Formats: sequence, C-alpha cells, structure tokens
Amino acid sequence: MIPVAVKNVPLYFQSFMFSLFIYLVNAANIDNFELHPKKRINKYLAHRGVGSRREIDKLIEMNLVKVNGELASSGQKVDKNDKIEINGKLIEGYTEKKVYFMLNKPQGYISAVKDMRAKTVVELVDVPERIYPVGRLDLNTEGLLILTNDGDLYNKIIHPRAEIWKTYIAKVWGRVTEEEIIKLQEGIDLEDGVTLPAKVNLQRAYDNSSWVEISIREGRNRQVRRMLKAIGHHVIYLKREKLGELTVEGLEVGQYRELYQEELDYIFSL
Repeated sequence: MIPVAVKNVPLYFQSFMFSLFIYLVNAANIDNFELHPKKRINKYLAHRGVGSRREIDKLIEMNLVKVNGELASSGQKVDKNDKIEINGKLIEGYTEKKVYFMLNKPQGYISAVKDMRAKTVVELVDVPERIYPVGRLDLNTEGLLILTNDGDLYNKIIHPRAEIWKTYIAKVWGRVTEEEIIKLQEGIDLEDGVTLPAKVNLQRAYDNSSWVEISIREGRNRQVRRMLKAIGHHVIYLKREKLGELTVEGLEVGQYRELYQEELDYIFSL
C-alpha cells in the first residue's frame, strides 16, 4: 500500500513518512536477501584459497572431499555452517569480505539482483561476491549506482534521516522557463504528496529542448521524471551524476570501480 498525502499534516512530516515507508520496504527486501547464501562447493572452496574450481572438482571426483561426514558431490551447495574436510583436513568457515563498487549504469539495465524480463546491474559487475544495488535507477536512466554486500552501508545511504542530495542531469522536450524552475525549487504536488524543495539549475534552453540539473533528497519512484512531467516536460534523457559528495565523473558508461577509502569514510560519517 502506498501512502498518500493527508490534509492538515505538515509537508515536512508527510515527506519524512513517505521516505520512511520507502526505507522500510527496501530494508525488508534486504532482510529477505541472503548475504551469505549457500554456494556451489567448488566456488565456496575456491574463495577459501583451496584451489581452482576445476581442481576442487577433481578432488571431489577422487572422493577426497566430505561435507558433514558424507562424501561431497559435484554441484553440491554449502555455506559456513557446513563441516567440510579435504583429505581429512577441516576447512574453516567462510566469511565473505565486504566489497563496495560504483557503477556508471547504462540504459537497459534494471536495479535488481535477478529479473526474468530484463538484464540487471549485477550482471555488469564481475566479482565473486554476491552484491546488490543500493537504491534504484530505472531502466532508462544512466549514472551513479552503488553496489555492495554490506547492509550497514546500504542503510547509511537509504535511511531517510541521511537525506543525501542526489544530482541528475535531464534533457527534456520544450523550453523550460524560469517560472517552472521556481516551481521545482519550491516543491511539486505529485500523486504521492508534495516533494521537498529541489535545487535546480537551467543549463541550456532551446525552442524544442532544454537541459536541467536537478538535485533532490528523497527517493520516490521515478521522482525526477514525474516532477518534470508535472511542469509539462517529458524527459528524453536522464543521468544521475552525484550521490552526495560522490561523483561518477571519469567513469565511462557501463564501467565500474571500487569505492575509494575517502568515499567510504564520507558515507559512514553520514
């Protein structure tokens, strides 16, 4: 159920409650997402430095690997709670290291771990750890997206108390006027309530199109697109360039990198 605006309730309280609702939905999804799911035994042991997956498969074929006292089978799935022995030697439990990546998301990918209908952003980041996106960019939006397996970092960014400014560059149909910029800055009345005031800069305006930089501190679904549509402008192109102090500058579309330590320090200081 999506919350709706309530009369006689202060705007700031409506906005906070909506952000809290989004946070709780996302948090529930993360709680249901296994950070340490069972893995194929060859992948699990390869992460432990036992050998390559092919080498581990050979050990299994030679009946040298046991799981909980029973001979292991090829393709068997295990986790840190399983007792694994190789040639009688006990392998210690596996703890997946925390990883943090910035992706310059291209169009045509959805911000999800799995989807039957479309390609996902996780497919673009080739790492052994099981990661998930922090927040969402819709299918046709490009730009900065964080992926991690650390629930603490996820909560730092998503929690409504953080109110991190997210900066987008949008190209829209038609000439955006100064009056329309002021409306965006003051807040737009959408179907799920009035938005918080935005930071808006009209970069270029032509007869048939305009470029607008807009920063928001909420996380509603397709919010920037809906705000611009509400003032009469359809979005042609949309890119998220900044998340707080983090910027996607220098990262080509489709590329990713690990977050720098100073970027992690910034996020955890929020």
